[in-house]
Amino acid sequence: MTTAPLSWDGSAHPSGRTETACAVETGLDLAGLRVRATAVGAADLAVRVTPQEVPGVLLIEVSPGDPTDEAPVRARVEWRLPCTGATGYWTPGTGTRWLPPSWALPRIAALPKGAPVGSLVGTADAALCTFAVGETVRPVSIGEGAVEETGEFSWWVEHEGGTLRLLLDLSGRHFADTVRGAADWWGASQPLSVVPDSAFEPVFCTWYALHLAMTATEVEKLAELAAPLGFGALIVDDGWQTDENGRSYATTGDWQPAPVGFPDFAEHVARVRALGLNYLLWHALPFAGDRSAAIGTLAEHALAHLPALETYVLDPRSPVVRAHQVERLAAAVEQHGVDGLKIDFIDTFLREPTTASPDPDCTEVAEGVRRLLAELDARLRAVRPEVLIEHRQQYMGPGLWPYATMVRATDCPHNATENRTRTADLRLTAGPLAVHADPLTWHPDEAPAQIAVLLLSVLFATPQVSVDLAAQGPGQLAALRFWLAVMAEHRDLLQRSEFRPHRPELAYPLIESRRGGARAFGRYAPVPVAVAGEWDLLLLGNADPDTLVRLTFDRPPGRLTVLVQDAMGGTVAEAAPNVEGLELSLHVPLGGLLTLRR
Repeated sequence: MTTAPLSWDGSAHPSGRTETACAVETGLDLAGLRVRATAVGAADLAVRVTPQEVPGVLLIEVSPGDPTDEAPVRARVEWRLPCTGATGYWTPGTGTRWLPPSWALPRIAALPKGAPVGSLVGTADAALCTFAVGETVRPVSIGEGAVEETGEFSWWVEHEGGTLRLLLDLSGRHFADTVRGAADWWGASQPLSVVPDSAFEPVFCTWYALHLAMTATEVEKLAELAAPLGFGALIVDDGWQTDENGRSYATTGDWQPAPVGFPDFAEHVARVRALGLNYLLWHALPFAGDRSAAIGTLAEHALAHLPALETYVLDPRSPVVRAHQVERLAAAVEQHGVDGLKIDFIDTFLREPTTASPDPDCTEVAEGVRRLLAELDARLRAVRPEVLIEHRQQYMGPGLWPYATMVRATDCPHNATENRTRTADLRLTAGPLAVHADPLTWHPDEAPAQIAVLLLSVLFATPQVSVDLAAQGPGQLAALRFWLAVMAEHRDLLQRSEFRPHRPELAYPLIESRRGGARAFGRYAPVPVAVAGEWDLLLLGNADPDTLVRLTFDRPPGRLTVLVQDAMGGTVAEAAPNVEGLELSLHVPLGGLLTLRR
């Protein structure tokens, strides 16, 4: 469907530049919906509205005409809906789910940080409006919030240059389906990396267990304990490149193994890999520290200096910077034999620059980041085609998908609720990537049931763990071993499936996934669990101290086999009831697993 402007005029923008605007006819019979397209710095604009396959989903494309001056043209779309029945506002950065006011500061989404998507969620998880912008590299400005004067919810999105493509989902489906639909839309327009099965295997990370106080001997001891428990990979975090123990980034940028702690790095890596573990190595991509050798030649190619962290943030628009970083990071794979990299702090590139490289080969910092990652990816895959690359929230947008295999929830140690919400949010927007939990950590005296609760909080993601394994007792190790085994056995159901987290405004008290005739539920509050459709296997992990689990069915399930296990895998109950009604209540202990088969 193509629409001519219903009304437009060329007037003066507050900046003094020409502003051209028009109302947009969407073709939807939706009371109160108003849409307006604007181009600043262009004499005219063209608007095209194309209905998508799902009823109520539209693609709006705003193409500005020729510029009226030398400044970049900015295309913008604004729209409003009555804010009726709204329960929360979902954005990909997790955080609060409250309805923001329309006067709140806009957010910026670009390749180094965030994703241009959001969803106004209503009663029963129905999306009142979900949007996504097609720009995946350059910055997109986003305003969203409730209008106090009118009771409406308003949005606006804009970016510089070229056509603005806006996907607007007003279908009223479950919000998770609409957000995942936006991710599918992004994925259809760009190449995607091949994500190996190993990206979905549990990871032991050194960070919370050792921080910077690590040596090759200590890392290998942890690896020897981790491999028999079911871990498939080891991430050696910050500390391998320095013999210092302070929380400083002054020695980053050279990316050479610490001479005392790691005297023969390639042999160390080989010993860990011989245990059956993939080896990933941490790098802070933007940094060149104050005491690094690299900063002697790279200081003039920096975006900023961060005194508190004792490091410079390098300018990725510089070919000199990119050549250095690619050479040093590739050495981990080419010279030391590691299987992949944990790439940290990419979102730091998006900070407001105070300086700049004298020889950039592109204008946008976001484009420089893309070129850096693309050059690194090509170099690594030439040596190891199934290289493992971890990115992290907040840098998880679709523009990064071709250069990563997994994306991890940002730091939230000891926080089961935060890990649950962050991994669930990432599942909706991660496209083909494996979603990883922030490493789970706990006190040496933690009860096995509470360790199981931590694991259940990330039941639908790839678990990472970072504790002193040598300090764990038999019960603690049993809980860890049991739940890692469950997550491995049902990996496809839990991680590569139709995924629905419920009630985002309540931090997802219930999460479910479906794959064929199998169902899996994570229960994080004393709520009933609705089971719909045909199924032959049902798993339910109980992470709430209320042990009475109430299941409701849309049809009588008939003869069942029931197995209830505790947090360590011990059998609590077995039965074979014939359920002719639509409800079944059972006691499942905290941290335990219910398995039903038909």
